[in-house]
Amino acid sequence: MKKSFNFIAFILFLVLLSTSSCKKVKGLSNGNLSFSADTVVFDTVFTTIGTTTKQFKIYNNSSKSIRIDEIELMGGASSPFKINIDGYAGNAISDITLEPHDSLFGFVTVKLKVNNQTNPMVIEDSIRFKTNGLNQYVQLAVWGQDIYYHYTDFDKKVYDFNNDVVWPNDKPHLIYGAAIVDSARFLVIQKDTKIYLHKKAYLFVYKGRLDIQGTLGHEVTIEGDRLESAYNELPGQFYGVYFHQAQSSTINYTNIFNGTVGVHVYGNDNLNSDYTVKISNSKLFNNISYGLWIFSGAKVKAENCVIAKNGVYGVYVLGGGDFHLNNCTIVGYSAQTSPTPALAITNYYYDSKAQTTYLGYINEGYLRNCVIDGDNVNEIIIDTLNTKPVTSNLINLDIDYCSLKKKEIGNDSFYGTHMNWNKPSLFKNITKNDYHFNSGSILDNNGLSNSLLFDIEGKSRSFLTPDIGAYEN
Repeated sequence: MKKSFNFIAFILFLVLLSTSSCKKVKGLSNGNLSFSADTVVFDTVFTTIGTTTKQFKIYNNSSKSIRIDEIELMGGASSPFKINIDGYAGNAISDITLEPHDSLFGFVTVKLKVNNQTNPMVIEDSIRFKTNGLNQYVQLAVWGQDIYYHYTDFDKKVYDFNNDVVWPNDKPHLIYGAAIVDSARFLVIQKDTKIYLHKKAYLFVYKGRLDIQGTLGHEVTIEGDRLESAYNELPGQFYGVYFHQAQSSTINYTNIFNGTVGVHVYGNDNLNSDYTVKISNSKLFNNISYGLWIFSGAKVKAENCVIAKNGVYGVYVLGGGDFHLNNCTIVGYSAQTSPTPALAITNYYYDSKAQTTYLGYINEGYLRNCVIDGDNVNEIIIDTLNTKPVTSNLINLDIDYCSLKKKEIGNDSFYGTHMNWNKPSLFKNITKNDYHFNSGSILDNNGLSNSLLFDIEGKSRSFLTPDIGAYEN
């Protein structure tokens, strides 16, 4: 009896083992995976700078679970890519079960090393997925580029001074924190230079001189360092170009996009009888606060410029300062929820900490051949204060031969007799930042002849009746 019992028990064990094994086989699919993308592609990424995270999905389309035996980043530890699958990070991951008709998220980041090349490069890798003896691959690709790197950390007293130098233009320049031009020194930026700024970074001209030498067709570009398409029209990615009591500086054929303030000019060198900054043939677009900020005594001349879609004001004169704006297109059309006028002028500001109102002079407030337009009923604000005793030349405004959008037509003495009030500009395509104008526009042939022989695109201007704004039709 004992032998019979042992034999029966052994047979039952084999049956249970067989049943268990059959259930295990039947519970898993013999199929393979599918993916939301065959290739995960990163646009241009700068060496040493991490990118945004890209994601893809891994699908099990069968009615049974799939066991993923192996997941491997083929480049291993030397790869610039890093992967995370369903919360598991590393170069090699194993034994993940994907339930029927379910999916997993895969995440990829990339960081490139300096490669000493001046042209964009392509780096590739892949992720291998092994299921049921079959290897499947998701390809990874990144376009990368080497850079000149400028780094300032004021807290750690690490400074990037660019004194009496000319920046080479064979590779982009990336600014972290700040790139500084110190007192009585200069920086020259050549045509075709591309400048990228990290979050909150700025080009800081402290009592020095900046000369940006862009030319037609060889413009200088200043924008954020995130080149993925999601950042193409995202304002506030960096601060901007900041002049602090600078010596006479120039900005020519320069495009500044997606910052906080495109050009911020504070104060003026007391020994400088010329303009603090002369800006010509340039575009200041989509900055989250101001395109051009003239603050507390600065002096700016801008000609043939397009200043558009900036979040608060296109041009903001605060606490006084001088401005000479000629043949400029200054327009609102901001995408922000509370659009404000394109141009704001005030000769005072209130310091809440000191609880004091400061007055400044506007010795020259000159607008000629400019179009001030946008979505608002009023696209200009002029708010000035006089206190006693006051000198007669505290505020000197001179506005004429302009097309200006304003609810109530201005009757102040500083408006000339050749103003065009609330007439349609008929811009060609505001959405695409095309501020050329169509036939029938008030901007056509209504300007005043001046020394500007060409428009922003190098087109000859009419000598007798030039067009208003940066473009000549």
